[in-house]
Amino acid sequence: MKFKKLSSCFVLSPIVLVFAGGCSMLPEKEESYEPPTPEIVSPAEKSSGAIYQAGTEIRLFEDLKAGRVGDILTVRLVEQTTASKNSATAVAKATEVNLTNPTVLGRTLSKDGRPLFDATLNGDSEFEGTGQSSQSNSLVGDITVTVVERYPNGNLRIRGEKWVTLNQGKEFIRLSGIIRPFDIETDNSIPSNKIADAQIAYSSKGVMAAANRMGLITRFFNSIFHPY
Repeated sequence: MKFKKLSSCFVLSPIVLVFAGGCSMLPEKEESYEPPTPEIVSPAEKSSGAIYQAGTEIRLFEDLKAGRVGDILTVRLVEQTTASKNSATAVAKATEVNLTNPTVLGRTLSKDGRPLFDATLNGDSEFEGTGQSSQSNSLVGDITVTVVERYPNGNLRIRGEKWVTLNQGKEFIRLSGIIRPFDIETDNSIPSNKIADAQIAYSSKGVMAAANRMGLITRFFNSIFHPY
């Protein structure tokens, strides 16, 4: 009975590891990019006999730039990064040891005229290694986002996404971060390099994206559960 229990454990272990590896590679829960629900403001009561009516005023000198929750603004994507790294390592070491034949009572220890303990030891070791890495990324375009929060110091947290359907796939851009109202330009736009804590994602879903994704077994053999 003990042998059967042990064998069943060994059979179930790979299955458990496969499921554990699959669970570890499941995508994390994504942040919701839905725009905030606008506040419903009830209209002010009209007063009879007055020229001025609340809620009908015209603001001639109001700044049209985004500044309140629910306002929208355009982000110009000007992301471009380039990184390169070169490294070279060279190590050399040489060791030499000489053992001299001892002398006892004025005579050198020898046999058939040959010293018994004369020895020479030499050792050399060398190591050379080189490495090179380079990466370049570029993302250019426009995306209109929504102000979802206004901080006490006046900074704005923005968030938004844009989906484009092309043939059998969907491409999307998602963006979130924190901006300063002073960085918003007169046309109600801001470059992406002035967004703090920016999170920009450009990806796709559909048939083409699925064709470029590894299967479950392949992902398992490339996970931490199978490091070799």
